[in-house]
Formats: sequence, structure tokens, C-alpha cells
Amino acid sequence: MNMPLPPLDLIPHDLVAACDYEARARQHLDDNAWAYLQGGAADELSLRGNGEAFQSISLRPRVLRDLTQGHTRCCLFGQELAHPLLLAPVAYQRLFHPDGELASVLGASVMGAGMLVSTLASTRLEDIASQAGSPLWFQLYWQGGRDASLALVRRAEAAGYQALVLTVDAPLSGIRNREQRAGFALPPKVAAVNLAETPKMPLLTPNDSPVFAGMMALAPTWADIEWLRAQTRLPLLLKGVLHPEDAAQAVSCGVHGLVISNHGGRVLDTTPAPLDLLPEMRARVGASVTLLLDGGIRRGSDVFKALALGADAVLLGRPYVHALAVAGALGVAHLIKLLREELEVCMALSGCATLAEITPDRLWLDGLN
Repeated sequence: MNMPLPPLDLIPHDLVAACDYEARARQHLDDNAWAYLQGGAADELSLRGNGEAFQSISLRPRVLRDLTQGHTRCCLFGQELAHPLLLAPVAYQRLFHPDGELASVLGASVMGAGMLVSTLASTRLEDIASQAGSPLWFQLYWQGGRDASLALVRRAEAAGYQALVLTVDAPLSGIRNREQRAGFALPPKVAAVNLAETPKMPLLTPNDSPVFAGMMALAPTWADIEWLRAQTRLPLLLKGVLHPEDAAQAVSCGVHGLVISNHGGRVLDTTPAPLDLLPEMRARVGASVTLLLDGGIRRGSDVFKALALGADAVLLGRPYVHALAVAGALGVAHLIKLLREELEVCMALSGCATLAEITPDRLWLDGLN
């Protein structure tokens, strides 16, 4: 790593939780960046519902257990991690801090957190990899065809990325009214620098739908998933799966893992909270398929609840970007530290020495217990 990180004790004393970073971040971001970061699709019901799902579940702790050998270690695809907190792929991070993804990967590396790097990163994949000291996974947006998509995969492989995550829930952008009202536009110096060009739309007649005959004509299908699986030795995950039948078909295609996600409520509004779907998804794919969850996590107790309902690890999204906006790499590292400490305290007070001991009986699901 090339960038030094100041000591965490330089963080202001009043930044003690993810919500504090969110409040402070508003002071660092203009209306344009804030609308992009905070906005969701349509009426933002799914955006709010993601967090409300965690709040609707209570903890049911066990007591008087020997927890002296407790830890938060986990293993994902042969990669040993100190904890189950990874950074979700977030586009255009130079929109929020001048160092962008380089600051995020430094903060993640200091805290031993894996990071998923977006196709729409505002920093070159190779430069991010050169800064990394913990596992990197590459998040792929399908590029309208196999050749262009595979070119990105080959770059990620050559740079040392250790898993491939194909986002499948956003073949086109959701309608985000908050962004529209703010007149969102990328600043001149922020761009998706890893893309040579954007996919070319098919020629349309006046009677053609720009959605169905245009953008959806460039979207991947299950045949492309099978093809992609055969092209790489990297573990392949699909991000944005919400239906158990799609989960089962993904497994039949040889996919190694799934990210249960509604894209942070940014694509299709009124979809269920991923947390609510976890038990059904885990039951459908079995114990051998890796399941991750994103959306709505703001506390270590939220991480605990996701693990109890079937997740192997979780992805942090907006919270680490808030911290990035406030304090760069130092903020990202501190945010991860806070959530890991909250998880450890939650585990200890719930009677769980390891992640494997975080089971559904540690939760009180109103009406289901």
C-alpha cells in the first residue's frame, strides 16, 4: 500500500456510529452528490424498508456461556477474513471524495475487509488493486455483449481480483425521482474510467420501445451466465437475486454464490427487503452455496441478524460512503471498526463465540417464535 493512514484516534469524538457519519456527510456533499448517494427508486419504499426490516426483529440472547475464545473470523471461497464485513460496489466514488476508490480500498485493507469494486469505478481497476491489502472482488455490469464483458473480466483476473460478481437486477437504471428533481449530473472530472465506450443501442423504429427493443436487447440471459461461468476460474456470484427459483437456476448454472439484494432500493421500488427473503433463499439453495446480503445495515446487530437468518457475510454500502465523504480512508477504516466492535459486543451479549453459533434461535421474530 502506498498511502499512509493517520491513527484512528484522530476521528472526532462525536462520530461513534454509522448514523453520525451519515449526518456529518451531508455537510461535505453538494446537493448533486447527495441526491445520487441517498436516493432510491420512485417513492423510495424499498429504500426505507431495507432498514425497517432489521428494526422489526428483536434479539433473544443466551447467557452464562464460555466465550473466552470468541472471534469473528470467516472464510469465503478459500479467502480468510477477520470478519464478515465487505464493502459493496459503489460507482463513481470520486464524486464523494477526491481519492475515491483508492481511499476506500486503503480503509478496507487496514481493517481486513474485502471490497467489491464497481464496473463504474472512477479509478482504474489496476490502480485500486495496487493499493489493496485485503481481498478484492470485481463487480461486473454486463456490457451489452460477451466480448466487451469478457474484456473487463480478463482485466480483473490479471490485476489479482479474487471473485467475480455479476449484477443481474439492473439491466437498465431504475427511475430515481430524487435524482431527477436535483438535476443530477456527473461532474466533468468524474467518469467510469474502466469503460472504453458504453454499449451501443440497437437501431430503433418509431414504434419500437426503447426499453424492450433497446436496453433489454443488450441485457444478459441465463445462457450468458452459463457462458460466463465457463470463461473464468474465479468464483462467480450473481448480485440482485430475490426469487428462490432464480436462486435455484443460478446454482444449476454452476454459480458459486448469490448476493441477496434489491440494489439498495435504487432500481425497482416496492421489492421486499433482502433480510426478509434470506430464510427462504437459504432453504432453497442449501448450506453449500455462499449467500451474502446488502441493504439497510447500519449496526453490528444488523449484521448479527443477517447471519442468523442465513447470510455468510454482508456488504456495506451507503454507510462507508458517508464515512468516505467525511474523512476519506480514515473514515472508512473507522466505520468498519465501529461495526465490527458492535458485532463483537452483540455476539458476546447474545452468547455466541463464533459466527457459526449465530443461529435463528437468537432472534425473536414476532409471530414466528
